[in-house]
Amino acid sequence: MTRIQANLTLLLAGAIWGMGFVAQSSAMDAVGPYTFIALRFLIATLILIPLARKESRSASIPLSRKSWRGLCWIGCVLFLGMASQQVGLLTTTVTNSGFLTGLYVVITPILTVLFLRQKPHFIIWPASVISTIGIYLMSGGDFAKLQTGDLLTILCAFFWAIQVIMVGNMSRQTARPMTLSAVQFGVCALLGFIGALFFESIELDAIRAAAKEILYAGIFSSGVAFTLQAIAQRYTTGPQAAIFLSSEALFAGLFGALFLGERINGIGYMGCAMIFLAMILVELVPEWIKVKQQQT
Repeated sequence: MTRIQANLTLLLAGAIWGMGFVAQSSAMDAVGPYTFIALRFLIATLILIPLARKESRSASIPLSRKSWRGLCWIGCVLFLGMASQQVGLLTTTVTNSGFLTGLYVVITPILTVLFLRQKPHFIIWPASVISTIGIYLMSGGDFAKLQTGDLLTILCAFFWAIQVIMVGNMSRQTARPMTLSAVQFGVCALLGFIGALFFESIELDAIRAAAKEILYAGIFSSGVAFTLQAIAQRYTTGPQAAIFLSSEALFAGLFGALFLGERINGIGYMGCAMIFLAMILVELVPEWIKVKQQQT
């Protein structure tokens, strides 16, 4: 897979996640956030287990204990990000949640420099700023009415940045995207069930009422999109991945307007254009510089 193909794959994952915000918000009319997390990732785990077993049988070297621990830690971080985002959706809109979650586009390169001592391509910094401004404009450009849910979603952005970095490292170390996905889903589902047992009541009728949303989130937002992330991040950097995955804010706003009646005004469409500009810069500038260097 080339870097361009990897980034386009991440863009597809962002689109699936954008639609997932609608499912996540609608589902909580019937079920609690922890129940929703538990069920969606249980479905995703069941889908990925056969693929992970097939992948393991074809691998020449078994995973070390250190690798298994690393995969489990990704699942813990995934749960913390999902829990803060899902609980946050109780008191914020789909559009705001998409915007605030997208802050990881700036947090990711900062954490990459601080903890991995890796300097991203220089275009990442202006592209991150442009993308963040674009996401801000999509939200309507108003921070005056931050709710508790908004603050929880900001916390989610930190966990998302950590998850992006960890997935990138572990996917390259293990070369087993299906196993990585299955393990992180299983850990997240287990922690979700524990949260549901402590803080919610699990009712069959409520689960039936949210069945469509749970299935979409389990099959597509979790099983497909997170696995696409694990596959594609072997071939691109964490900061670049964050730029393309941040398109979920764009798609969350568009799908929120389409299905939930949330409005995008003129300034919001300007924000959409800025997000696309950031992705184009990240994709084209490195290639343009490479061509220039080969010509000189």
